Parts: sequence; C-alpha cells; structure tokens
Amino acid sequence: MPLSPYISFAGNCVEAMAFYQQSLGAQLLYQMTFGEMPKDGQNSDEGCPSGMQFPDTAIAHANLRIAGSDIMMSDGTLSGNASYSGFTLVLDTQDVAEGKRWFDNLAASGTVEMAWQETFWAHGFGKVTDQYGVPWMINVVKQQQPS
Repeated sequence: MPLSPYISFAGNCVEAMAFYQQSLGAQLLYQMTFGEMPKDGQNSDEGCPSGMQFPDTAIAHANLRIAGSDIMMSDGTLSGNASYSGFTLVLDTQDVAEGKRWFDNLAASGTVEMAWQETFWAHGFGKVTDQYGVPWMINVVKQQQPS
C-alpha cells in the first residue's frame, strides 16, 4: 500500500494546488470544497464533523499526483500560517533538467536551504522550502555501477 502525505494549508490550498500544477506538472485527481460536502453527512450543525467552521469555498479534500506519487491536501488550518516541521517531501527524477526546473520553480518565491548542485550521490540535488512553507528535496540519483 502506498503512503501519501497529507498537507493542511491555511486557507490557500487552491492557490497552492495551482502553483504545484504549474511548477511541478502536478495533476489534479480530485477536489471537494466544504460547500460541496453533503450537509446530511456532516454530523454537525456547525457544518463539519470536527465542529470547525470553514468557508464554503475552502478545500475539504484534494488529491494531486506529482511525479507519479499522490499528495493529499486541504484547508485544514483555520487561521494564521500553516507550519510544517519534521518532514521533507522528496522528488526524484532521472532527468537533471527536470530536477533543476522543479528546484528553480519551487525556489522562485521560496527559501533555498541547499543550492542546486552535483553531490557524491546525485547528478543534481537541492533543498528548498516553497512559498507555502512546505520543505522539498529534489534529487537526481546517480545509478550505482555494477561491481
């Protein structure tokens, strides 16, 4: 069974999805707003099973496919900025130009933590936190040579 990260954004999930589609070639597989949720299935007068209030246009659930992997996301944080720690999303490719393009796109309005470079393990590698605060590593792994 695959493992899929789930990212909660602070009211800017639609913007983040569009950014990932444009910058990483992500494919939107599914999205539902809180306004599209069935009212009788929410088990709460407040509009959401958790009892939290969300605008009808906020994303209740979305699924993006990025480089063959699924990432799920929503507007799950009610106020302030979402903060992420203790994990990094890793994008692997065999194409150095693609990896560099992903890195540059994520870094454009983000913060570079390790500049794009060749390393002993990768033809290209870089670490960046995007404009939404999500940490990424882009990796173009060197294939091991047979002994």
